[in-house]
Amino acid sequence: MNPTIHPVFRPVALPALDSPKWLSTPIAFALGVKSALSSILALVLFGTFIGVGAFAHDTGFTLGWALASTVLVWAGPAQIILISTSHAGATLLESALAVTISAIRLLPMVVSVLPMLRTPQTKMRQLALPAHLVAVTVWVESFRLLPLVPRERRIAFLNGLGFGLVFLSSVATLIGYWLAASLPPLLAAGILALTPLTFLLSTARNAHRLVDKLALALGLALYPLVQLLQTGVDIMICGLTAGTIAYGVHRIRRRA
Repeated sequence: MNPTIHPVFRPVALPALDSPKWLSTPIAFALGVKSALSSILALVLFGTFIGVGAFAHDTGFTLGWALASTVLVWAGPAQIILISTSHAGATLLESALAVTISAIRLLPMVVSVLPMLRTPQTKMRQLALPAHLVAVTVWVESFRLLPLVPRERRIAFLNGLGFGLVFLSSVATLIGYWLAASLPPLLAAGILALTPLTFLLSTARNAHRLVDKLALALGLALYPLVQLLQTGVDIMICGLTAGTIAYGVHRIRRRA
């Protein structure tokens, strides 16, 4: 077991890097699915998409489109934007533009994960599905688990990880849609709020280097101040500022 990973957050014991099990692509995919379904983040994701399903029901979204949004959009906040803009009477183009702008936040995550998957023999088309599957949950779990997977099997493993989480989210969307009539609005809102809190704690857990810890601490400290400016892009400003300062400190320390 990797000593840097606390066993509480690693319920699935992956085979050693030199294990014969990694010679099989289907087994690597299955291990990814198993890791997804046993992840502690899967519980929060399940609750989140129950809230998404309930919200879709309350706004008149059909069950088919609610499930399609989970599979194709695969991002809770973007799905809320899609459902709410459609409910408000926005055109298809306007809704698509709003979802696209929201999805830009995932681009740095995709850019950071894909190099971990590539080998000299990897073709660009093989990265299309992993790129779609990299949402916040997959991004967090990738940095935790991919180092434990042989590089030539990481694409299959991540595809299994993403498939497991999407399947779980689809089931939760279906359950939330059926429970919408009895789920109090305050509870649905509370379930959605669990997601950013859990991702914050997961990011803190994965921050091992000083530059990571400094960026996280500065972002949390700056947010109350930046929010007073009422820019509408508070998180982006905090992230860019804190990340730049942390990177600058990291470079200075390396030169010293």
